[in-house]
Amino acid sequence: MSVDRRGLSVVGSNTEVGSSTEVGSSTESPARAPGQPPHHAFSYVELTVTDLVAAQAFYEAAFGWTFVDYGPGYAGILDGSEEEVGGLVVQPAARPVGGPFVLIHSDDLDATQQAIVAAGGDVVAGPYDFPGGRRLHFVDPSGNELGVWSPVESTG
Repeated sequence: MSVDRRGLSVVGSNTEVGSSTEVGSSTESPARAPGQPPHHAFSYVELTVTDLVAAQAFYEAAFGWTFVDYGPGYAGILDGSEEEVGGLVVQPAARPVGGPFVLIHSDDLDATQQAIVAAGGDVVAGPYDFPGGRRLHFVDPSGNELGVWSPVESTG
């Protein structure tokens, strides 16, 4: 057993995702094209927003994200990596609280907290310590609750 970056115990962590010994896999995974995510890996996250322009302004100011315009109801998220990692999708009302919880990595949690607040977000929990680092939860202008975490600083 090992511990993942969030401090959670991981059973069977020596099994490579997509290998023939993966739980629920009965055959060897096919070869992957460059940039293709591993089998069953998270690959895209969509956030429901009530105002696309306001949401883009918030996430650009808070995290430096840029966007791909797909029309009045959708924008792809570019977080500085080479691929689009998610999207903002317009719905007239925010989804109810609950469901999956998205965590964003930060090299400097305190600076990120300041950017979230300056951009109009509301920090609703933390920052607090957890095994493996510190984190906070915030609500964006559309009512989505997300988290930001930073690893434990090395004492090296």
